Amino acid sequence: MHIADVSNYVQGGSALDREALRRGTSVYLVDRVIPMLPRRLSNGICSLNQGEDRLALSCLMDIDAQGNVISHKIAETVICVDRRMTYTAVKKILEGDGDLRREYQDFVPLFHHMKELSAILRKKRSNRGSIDFDFPETKMVLDEQGKPIELKPYDRNVATKIIEDFMLLANETVAEHYFWQEIPFVYRTHEQPDEEKIQKLAIFINNFGHSMHIANNAVRPKEIQKLLAKVEGTNEEALISRLALRSMKQAKYTPENTGHFGLATTYYCHFTSPIRRYPDLQIHRIIKENLRGRMNDTRKAHYEKILPEVALHASKRERLAEEAERETDKLKKVEYM
Repeated sequence: MHIADVSNYVQGGSALDREALRRGTSVYLVDRVIPMLPRRLSNGICSLNQGEDRLALSCLMDIDAQGNVISHKIAETVICVDRRMTYTAVKKILEGDGDLRREYQDFVPLFHHMKELSAILRKKRSNRGSIDFDFPETKMVLDEQGKPIELKPYDRNVATKIIEDFMLLANETVAEHYFWQEIPFVYRTHEQPDEEKIQKLAIFINNFGHSMHIANNAVRPKEIQKLLAKVEGTNEEALISRLALRSMKQAKYTPENTGHFGLATTYYCHFTSPIRRYPDLQIHRIIKENLRGRMNDTRKAHYEKILPEVALHASKRERLAEEAERETDKLKKVEYM
């Protein structure tokens, strides 16, 4: 996984960095994006454009047939993208589109390997109890004036899932690597659900003839996953899935690693989007200082001091962004109706 090296252009403590920290995240509204960083960076020098050398931070992983990372290396790299693909094109190639397969014939075997690996990783996550709330999202088509003219389901296809699976694995690998290095870091954590909320959910689903195993007043991710599988395709699927999601706590950023309940993993961080999320940008700086052998006691003390506030602020900004996204979504749906 090669991620644009944004921290090379956004130096810690600079005016750009202070503004990025203040914003915390890019906000994706129905009709516009409010970016965390200027477009000249995100769409320019930090964009991994086809045929151009670009600075990157890479997580190189060797994965066996069971989906285990048997070796990995995190490195500063220069990469040159061979072809800039779209999700739609890759989806069509994997579905057997003749014209596209001819046009990208050198890459077709690679896409099939990626699809195969993606399925292995997904199965491995599922086996350990990772919960996949696959709610249908709405894609809105707006006219020139920003008026909604069509609502349709957002297509989460085979190509988007490949990238999702690879990003999840890179995030886990980086988090585990830095946990054992005992260096100050920003983790993406998700706590166990509240006992009371889980009890209420168990009582509610009982009315539909479903049950959930709760041991020592705690529920395991696997139990939620089993419940979602049981209700799949039933009339009550949407209702129970939403209630299960509501009974969860919200994921957040923390300097302590307490694991991720929803993904059923002990180590997780956000490494893959430094252009649009501040925590990713922050850990890129930590990774680079460590790779360059500069992570001495003074630097560790510096990060130990600033990271609690960075993590807390980023979590708050994320909540605000999500609320704004939901509100504008509802606004446009009402306008459409």
